[in-house]
Amino acid sequence: MYLVLASKSPRRIELLGQLGFKFDVIPSQCKEVSTKKRPSARVTELAIQKAFDVAKKYPNAVVIGADTLVYCKGKIIGKPKDKKDALCILRRLNGSWQSVYTGVCIVCASKHKMLFGYDISKCKARKLTGAELEHLAGKHMDKAGAYAVQDEQDPFIERIVGSRSNVVGFPIEFFEKLLKEFLK
Repeated sequence: MYLVLASKSPRRIELLGQLGFKFDVIPSQCKEVSTKKRPSARVTELAIQKAFDVAKKYPNAVVIGADTLVYCKGKIIGKPKDKKDALCILRRLNGSWQSVYTGVCIVCASKHKMLFGYDISKCKARKLTGAELEHLAGKHMDKAGAYAVQDEQDPFIERIVGSRSNVVGFPIEFFEKLLKEFLK
């Protein structure tokens, strides 16, 4: 099986590698646009878009697409645009529970086979001071929610209910179940 990860995310690469799979990293070049309002529908749609974008060029590969977002207080939160946006995001999340959604899609174009779904975890952010938020803002510009639970220097999240790897950006337990079903 020729396995391809349609993402250049270092976290996804590391987490998939921990499962012992050999795979190539071929990032999707699609625009990542969704009009879906429900977080689960949005991450699923974007994961499918990413997987298909790469599968078109590598039809014999088993391609994995993924997308992660944070949902808090009725708002979908992605990656910050700039440091000011990161600070706004952190203020919104500060001291609050939030949900982290990751959509995963596995596709093999030549076999006309696709399986997809999403995982959800809940996180509780610590209540940080304005100065602490200012210090944290801008450190994690490439991450949904502008924080990183895998960074031991990032004090923002105090509790996770559900998959920790999902919060990092790739739900390995969910992916293993999906892949097992895909390979049947």
